[in-house]
Amino acid sequence: MSLYVALQMDPIEAVAIDADSTFRIGVEAEARGHRLFQYTVDGLSFSEGRVRARGRPVTLRREAGNHVDFGDWATVDLTEFDVVWLRQDPPFDMGYVTSTHLLDRVRKETLIVNDSFWVRNCPEKLMVLDFPDLTPATLITRNLDDIREFRAKHGDIILKPLYGNGGAGVFHLSPEDPNLSSLLEIFSVLNREPVIVQKYLPAVKQGDKRIILVDGEAIGAINRVPASGEARSNMHVGGRPEKTELTEREKEICAAIGPTLREKGLLFTGIDVIDGWLTEINVTSPTGLQELERFDGVNAAAMIWEAIEKKLAEKV
Repeated sequence: MSLYVALQMDPIEAVAIDADSTFRIGVEAEARGHRLFQYTVDGLSFSEGRVRARGRPVTLRREAGNHVDFGDWATVDLTEFDVVWLRQDPPFDMGYVTSTHLLDRVRKETLIVNDSFWVRNCPEKLMVLDFPDLTPATLITRNLDDIREFRAKHGDIILKPLYGNGGAGVFHLSPEDPNLSSLLEIFSVLNREPVIVQKYLPAVKQGDKRIILVDGEAIGAINRVPASGEARSNMHVGGRPEKTELTEREKEICAAIGPTLREKGLLFTGIDVIDGWLTEINVTSPTGLQELERFDGVNAAAMIWEAIEKKLAEKV
């Protein structure tokens, strides 16, 4: 099966080839005989009933400083592709939401990974609300009194933007921290969205696990350990990835959410688990693929493509 694959992503020439999951997915696609076309979200357009993207064919190689060759610029109807990867990084703002609406218009003809309708309707920090027995105590609000009451009940809390990514804007606040009001004022100036507040889990100092699931099945995990003096474990802000295994509790979490992910076409996801508690279900642009492959010696990208190829074969 030779597929024509579009990568909707941030500029591919700027990626870190030893860490970027989309680059790894693209390299594996080429190894399987698939052709690649890359465009950025600002190249996506709708015109007279057709959704099109302006971009370029690409050829990838794992060679630092020389990892991509580009073909000529072209505007291609998205229905010409077998697969479109929705992989640009958040923030999950109205620009991101608009791109999902455009992709929705071709999802019957072209396989969108992850499914654009459900990416839009399952933002990572909100989808966990469907599984209250698996998550730590959580509050979503713009009301300062609500947050104060929540902190009085639970002690240390984590406060973060509802639609942020990469650990940006995440704060650990103790019961005595006097900055709560000021932080909420800053968030209110930046946007009109609520914030999400969760009970702080002290075990995060030993790591925050990123578990990767393919079509609802866990294929492995990495443990992300915060840097010294840092509350956040995200690798974007200095978290150190380590080899790890899944606990029985983590397997139970994956078994509980797997059918929902599969049903919604969320084929490549990364969930975050701290001390046996599910904190996020990452569906927009999950990371951690290359780290998992290095630690476990598995070809995780091949597992993803095998799942995609199976879905396409079932449609024929």
